Amino acid sequence: MNNRKITVGIIFGGKSAEHEISIQSAKNVYEALDRSKYETVLIGIDKDGKWYFTGDYLSLEFKKESIAIVPENRHLLRNSSSSREIKLDVVFPVLHGPFGEDGTVQGLLKLANLPFVGSGVAGSAVGMDKDLMKRLFRDAGIPIGKFITVKSHETPPSFEKIEAELGSPFFIKPANMGSSVGISKAYNEKDFIAALNDAFQYDNKIILEEFIPGREIECAVLGNENPQASLPGEVVPLHDFYSYNAKYIDEKGADLIIPAKLDNDVIKRIQEASVKAFGALCCEGLARVDFFLKENGEILVNEINTMPGFTKISMYPKLWEASGIGYRELIDRLIQQAIDRLEKEQKLKVIK
Repeated sequence: MNNRKITVGIIFGGKSAEHEISIQSAKNVYEALDRSKYETVLIGIDKDGKWYFTGDYLSLEFKKESIAIVPENRHLLRNSSSSREIKLDVVFPVLHGPFGEDGTVQGLLKLANLPFVGSGVAGSAVGMDKDLMKRLFRDAGIPIGKFITVKSHETPPSFEKIEAELGSPFFIKPANMGSSVGISKAYNEKDFIAALNDAFQYDNKIILEEFIPGREIECAVLGNENPQASLPGEVVPLHDFYSYNAKYIDEKGADLIIPAKLDNDVIKRIQEASVKAFGALCCEGLARVDFFLKENGEILVNEINTMPGFTKISMYPKLWEASGIGYRELIDRLIQQAIDRLEKEQKLKVIK
């Protein structure tokens, strides 16, 4: 980079139900960037999927000029009479949920030859789809809970059949959604029918999961080929479960214990399982792995999040802070990993 500042494009917003969460995460990343090292370009995506330069504003209320990515030479092109281009060195896609965290934007950035923070197309796609995720975990020998997949065009199993297989209560979740959006807990047939209708508003595929009594433990992973795991943290929900409301609206929705009070043996097993889960899904850059710790000491992987919440008080950066990596340093590492990964990919032989 010849000692010049690195130009970082921060992409935020998006079409998913996690639009507002993305904006909050992006604000924290923007504020933490070292201005002596980085130039910042803010790129907002509205709920209709339109892309804009937003000037100095991390809000799509201040839309400036629509843009399109040119799939070559690391350029962003203004869709205006000037057709002025801005060259980026790296992109931080602070996008949560479908149309951002699921491999779609990652594929676009790869076509544009732009290095970007986080997993590539494969890791992002399977990390978003809870059905595919759990199948890969299972094939890799990673312990998970029992689950059933239901698609919108299929006749769902009866409540009695699900109860016989999963027990009661059980969870109903959209397969491709995060931040607990569209998740319900069913105790009876009435709950189940209402939960199905709600979940199918967000996805054409849903999963039904057994309820696993135990502590909710989360662990952060950082790296590319040789990832490392943080100290684990614990979520203690103060509601029936760790819902969207508990995460983002109710300030007393849950207690976060960082680091979690665990024996060294349990910490080591969680860290090892986190790295194994990260590798099983071909993840890169960063991820947060969520576990259930049962009373008998057994650990089960619940899911992985390839672009976890990134506010200063979110679990992912707080876990690294407890592990000795501060917020600003964490962002520096993620940006450098993205640049290093593209440089390594460009050394691969291309058949002409």
